[in-house]
Amino acid sequence: MQRSARLGDFHVRPRMLLITGIAVAVGAAAAVAAWALLKLIGLITNAVFYQRVATDLVAPGAVHHPWWLVLTAPVVGGLVIGLLARYGSEKIRGHGMPEAIEAILTGGSRVSPRVAVLKPVSAAISIGTGGPFGAEGPIIMTGGAVGSILAQTLKLSADERKTLLVAGAAGGMAATFNAPLASILLAVELLLFEWRPRSLVPVSAAVVVSTVCRGVMLGVDPVFAVAAPTSAPGPAFDALALVPGLTGGLLAIGATALVYFAEDLFARLPVHWMWWPALGGLIIGVGGLIEPRALGVGYDVIDQLLTGHATESLIVGILLVKTTIWSLSLGSGTSGGVLAPVFMIGAALGAAESGLLPHFAPGFWATCGLAAVVGGVMRSPLTGIVFTLELTHAWSYLLPLVVASMSAYALSVLLLKRSVLTEKIARRRLHLTREYTTDPLEAFFAHEVMTPDESVAATPSRVVVHPDETLREVANKLAEAYVEKAPVVDRHEPTRLVGVITLAQLLHARRRDLHEEHHRERLLP
Repeated sequence: MQRSARLGDFHVRPRMLLITGIAVAVGAAAAVAAWALLKLIGLITNAVFYQRVATDLVAPGAVHHPWWLVLTAPVVGGLVIGLLARYGSEKIRGHGMPEAIEAILTGGSRVSPRVAVLKPVSAAISIGTGGPFGAEGPIIMTGGAVGSILAQTLKLSADERKTLLVAGAAGGMAATFNAPLASILLAVELLLFEWRPRSLVPVSAAVVVSTVCRGVMLGVDPVFAVAAPTSAPGPAFDALALVPGLTGGLLAIGATALVYFAEDLFARLPVHWMWWPALGGLIIGVGGLIEPRALGVGYDVIDQLLTGHATESLIVGILLVKTTIWSLSLGSGTSGGVLAPVFMIGAALGAAESGLLPHFAPGFWATCGLAAVVGGVMRSPLTGIVFTLELTHAWSYLLPLVVASMSAYALSVLLLKRSVLTEKIARRRLHLTREYTTDPLEAFFAHEVMTPDESVAATPSRVVVHPDETLREVANKLAEAYVEKAPVVDRHEPTRLVGVITLAQLLHARRRDLHEEHHRERLLP
């Protein structure tokens, strides 16, 4: 039986080239937005914790601070965020990625200019006053807003607006972490909901331009350079990577459950949600008194963990304090990202297990733990693997990272219904699939399921179908014409009727797909 070779949209169209050209500008703008956000975070952190004017990224807990400053700074920051959310835009609440997904799913990929300004400002306030969050979630929303706003000024379709929104989001990620391939994978796994040239090419163009701009503004070195051996660890270490993989999966499940336990807890409070970020800030402040290094983005701590320089007390403090204050404060609806905290928590888990596992290189097991927890929390294992490689340039660790990330992902899928991202979407009564498969309508032609000409009579119709069109093309024609059946005519002799095809016959492809999925048989004796 003949099958369609078109498993995706491989037809290069002029619109794709146009959107790619626009995406180049979006990528450059997203890089500037990412740079500005990092500088703003540095400015607020220096002003609050060091009482100086500077824009370098510094750790709030790198030196001793008065107890009252550590305790009250996150509370004041949370109060400001609550006010911005209530009187500015409620869309700034959350860690960015679910909000971007919601804009794509229900908002026609429209983001307001107000959000484009308030989201990075609120995130900078949250992180700069000690919040244990990352900058990547806000920059995803901000970069996405840049792409969306530009798209809204042009006459574009919702799909084209989505492409530019994701181009801005991925460009912002690439500029933040100097991780272009991981940013493209993140776009595919989390935001695009498709793998088609019309969107993948523009997004990739935006990421490339954004990465080049990042090199000019922030340098080209890896964010967390690891002195990894050039030789691969070997089969024994590949197998032992299951340890951080499975424990990382369990930690991902526990952290996700804690986030939504906190969200449910805050929802029961008899106070307006505007006050929740301030209460979350109080949790952060208490945690900061216990382990000051858990405050802020924590790039310096991640670097120590991945290079094997972290002390036992720091490792334990990060595992216990960072996980707790990040999960509970994130549930308060404050503004901040999830990736940097996940990096730190995962690296701390691997570092804690390094004493029980054979030594290969400093920070090796911490690197595996990072990939594992990213794969488990985000449910994006490919992104977790490539992100870790691009962040560290530890290319020889590829196979152990695959084992760690994929095993954590598998455990998370088996034991947890939804991820930290999709659970938030589900709670807003939206359905989101994270599984990609070939459309069964692309596997059959009209002539394979139509009723032949001898059984039908010609009737007037607003649409006609050709025998060599795929069922997907037929379904599109029926949907556009609001009809449930159409005549099938010869492509070379349009007046010759060869059959008729109905909406019910399109289900043949779905029945075949279900048969291949569920019917089991022995083919060899």
